[in-house]
Amino acid sequence: MFGLSDIIKFLFSFFLILPVVTLIHLGGHLFFVTLFGGTEKKILIGCGDKLFSFFNVEIRKYYFWNGHCEFKGLKYDNKFTNMLIYLGGAIFNLISMLVIYSLVYQNILEKSVIWYQFIYFSFYIMFFSLFPMYFSDGSPSDGKAAELTLKNKLQDKVTDDVVVKKENDEDSQCG
Repeated sequence: MFGLSDIIKFLFSFFLILPVVTLIHLGGHLFFVTLFGGTEKKILIGCGDKLFSFFNVEIRKYYFWNGHCEFKGLKYDNKFTNMLIYLGGAIFNLISMLVIYSLVYQNILEKSVIWYQFIYFSFYIMFFSLFPMYFSDGSPSDGKAAELTLKNKLQDKVTDDVVVKKENDEDSQCG
């Protein structure tokens, strides 16, 4: 059935593994932003008040709840580069899942609920980021943004987790 040890595993997964998977996803977006000459790049993990930051990563009070990346401008700004930026999070989630799976398969990493949860959350985030839909706030998923970019119909270069900062933008608290 479901016992105390299962609750502890769930809490560990929710409060530690999910933020790591989110960081990998957002790192994928920022990898392509960097590759294409983006400036003023930052990853925000969670929402709420700022707890601390290191390098380009800012950790918010509710670090386990969502996140996004921000940047200003691109040196190479076209349909192809924008699509790769939108799909970059899912690409990094897929790569990380395949790496963990292959390491477990080769017995380099021990079979563990940690790796199972890592792959589960990675697939979850990858699936819903690629699913072509609009979120309740009206922002497109990464997959929808890539689709709209391909069709030249994306009006704003903003998704649920990719934000292009403008000169007068203030920091958001929760998305």
